[in-house]
Amino acid sequence: MPSARLPVNRYLIYFLLTAAGCAADLWSKAVVFRWRGLPQKDNEWWIFDQHFGIETSLNPGALFGMGAGWWWLFALFSVVALVAIVVWLFVFGAARDRWITVALGFISGGILGNLYDRLGLPGLPAGTNHCVRDWILFQWPESGLKIFNPWPNFNIADSLLVTGAIMLALHAVIWRDSQQQPKDDKEAS
Repeated sequence: MPSARLPVNRYLIYFLLTAAGCAADLWSKAVVFRWRGLPQKDNEWWIFDQHFGIETSLNPGALFGMGAGWWWLFALFSVVALVAIVVWLFVFGAARDRWITVALGFISGGILGNLYDRLGLPGLPAGTNHCVRDWILFQWPESGLKIFNPWPNFNIADSLLVTGAIMLALHAVIWRDSQQQPKDDKEAS
């Protein structure tokens, strides 16, 4: 385990991003569902006609609705992931890297936003109280690709999760290679 202390700003960055991301997700879901109501046929509201808009939906599963009814398992995975992230950052010292700290702050905010929904919402009809609320609608009919017609609805938490995952992938590809080079050169001498 690392012996050097972590910079205080890493704790602030992580916890502020996590809290702000979760708050933005939960606030946006509350506002949109209060405004548009529960999912119903032809309830789209287009920002860019037939391409980008708002439509409420309830996802009983995970990615693309897979695993419907297994909300408790996804909630358990969420809690395990959050614990693992905090341990990786602050026990094993990954928080020394600001990029990783920001990426994991985004991911944690997304996990908490969707976890709140999975743990059960008051006031929803029976059978939907463990569903994740989605509301961002995207489609691209001209593309001819079925995946974009429409893309499954998503929310801010999903956007945070994807952004954080992309940041981690970029870090692994770009910074890891640049950090490995000097180490390899030292071993060769």
